[in-house]
Amino acid sequence: MRSDKTLVLFTVLAATAAFPTAAVPAFAADKEQILYNFCSVLRGGLCSDGALPYASLTFDASGNLYGTTSLGGDGCDPPGCGVVFKLEPAGGGEEKETVLHSFGAGFDGYSPLASVTLDRAGNVYGTASMGGASGNGIVYELVPGKNGKWAEKVLRSFKGKDGRQPTAALVFDAAGQLYGTTFEGGTGQCKDGEFVEGCGIVFRLTLGASGAWTEKVLYYFKDKSPDAINPNAGVVFDSAGNLYGTTSGGGTYGVGTVYELSPEANGTWAEKVLHSFGSEGDGVYPAGLVFDAAGNLYGTTYSGGLYGGGTVFQLVHGKNRSWTEKTLYSFCSMSNCEDGLFPESGVILDKAGSLYGTTYLGGAFFIDCQNGLPFCGTVFELTPRNNGPWTEKVLHSFQNNGKDGVSPDTGLAIDATGNLYGTTGFGGAFGSCDGPDGPRCGVVFEITP
Repeated sequence: MRSDKTLVLFTVLAATAAFPTAAVPAFAADKEQILYNFCSVLRGGLCSDGALPYASLTFDASGNLYGTTSLGGDGCDPPGCGVVFKLEPAGGGEEKETVLHSFGAGFDGYSPLASVTLDRAGNVYGTASMGGASGNGIVYELVPGKNGKWAEKVLRSFKGKDGRQPTAALVFDAAGQLYGTTFEGGTGQCKDGEFVEGCGIVFRLTLGASGAWTEKVLYYFKDKSPDAINPNAGVVFDSAGNLYGTTSGGGTYGVGTVYELSPEANGTWAEKVLHSFGSEGDGVYPAGLVFDAAGNLYGTTYSGGLYGGGTVFQLVHGKNRSWTEKTLYSFCSMSNCEDGLFPESGVILDKAGSLYGTTYLGGAFFIDCQNGLPFCGTVFELTPRNNGPWTEKVLHSFQNNGKDGVSPDTGLAIDATGNLYGTTGFGGAFGSCDGPDGPRCGVVFEITP
């Protein structure tokens, strides 16, 4: 799906010399606070509180944060199978972490890579990318009990033909049905490095009167150009009930698409590729999407663009269901990629229409940061101008000592006052999650712009 980051990095840095330097982005004086360092609780060689978070955070109605880690927990042998956690203020600027569930290597799934979704009752829903009855991943629900413990219920164990490797978050519709994607699985053969069964699906789960959830596959992606393949993000709804998402492969050029699924009168769903990435300057390998109030879509691409370091893009909804793609910003416009490099996740919007996101590498610190790779990543803001280009502002550059986090590859959450929250898979104060001299086990951070 993606090239090796080390190779791509040095290719990008060599290529930037061929382009004129763009206008220098603004650098803001930010305030970063580490809310939690993972692997602060060690038991039997396990990071019982979790390690290596690869998912964005989710707020509940009280302002508490929920998330997942891909490793750690007490559910299986080292390095652990991952956890679902909750962070709540403990006073004095401290945060209390509670592990709601430690995944095991059995039927309850393991290695959650996606953020969680909450219903109105406070129950937590999510996906684990592996495990379950057939080893292809699961959809789970966590329900709080009177004793303070949370009970896990597996809503769906994927079998392969109905999906494999769910790596994205779920979304509810107004009727309480759950929608999601799996990266692989379905029907037919799909080439993603090697031939596997199925190119991914979009699915719906419906709760029946008996309390059981029933899965319906809304669409099977096909390895036949220009169709999309391998959805790497979840879906979003428009006001008419259509679904939108991205794939990391397929399309006219084979490097990703934005697609739409529309319900038909006969109960089927029709797919339409709205944009195929890979034409000059528009980026490759898109991440998840977000709507603005006017019905336009925004997202990022991991690489490509004018300088090879990825982009932020907009899809504008036109007449006759047409969509026009516009690149709002190309990363690595500066000679040392101080403006950021490789945005792995999508963006979020604030009330004023500004966009916020993270980049996996780049930033203001050029000393070795992780496994010999320079740059530790950024948190950025993009602000629209009237009839002009969008302005990028680097809100935070993660530092070379790694204690404030290393290489964020997840999106952000925003509170009512505009503070930003996110995770990094590496860095922090505790643990050694990548060998004896590893870059530690990840953090939860807050940025006050």
